[in-house]
Amino acid sequence: MKPGDRAGPRVEQAGEGPDQGAASVLLLGVGLVLVLAGLGGAAIGTARVARHQAQNAADLAALAGATDAVFGEPVACARAARFAAANGARLTSCTVDGLEIVVRAEVAVQPLPGVLRKAAASARAGPISAPAG
Repeated sequence: MKPGDRAGPRVEQAGEGPDQGAASVLLLGVGLVLVLAGLGGAAIGTARVARHQAQNAADLAALAGATDAVFGEPVACARAARFAAANGARLTSCTVDGLEIVVRAEVAVQPLPGVLRKAAASARAGPISAPAG
């Protein structure tokens, strides 16, 4: 045995086995899967937030329009549209039947870069029953 030689079994060094760089490729693949899962989760979260925003805007627009339902559809729907816009939505439909108002609001959402979608929600407001009399 020469000075500097080690005793015991010989351990293969990098570059001597058939698995040259396989762990690096596997690690990159796992990392890519995790990044894609994160993007998917973020897209779903963004869509859910937009849906809730549309529902809140529709609810508030219906309540605001119901306060003016006695003045007719043009007045009630104009007020509902103002409240929907103030909540970041666009009023897509509005109907008044007596003292009841039904509205539909829409919010633009971009869940992923380059993908534009719309989240929509409807709401109704009015008396529980017909007025007595």
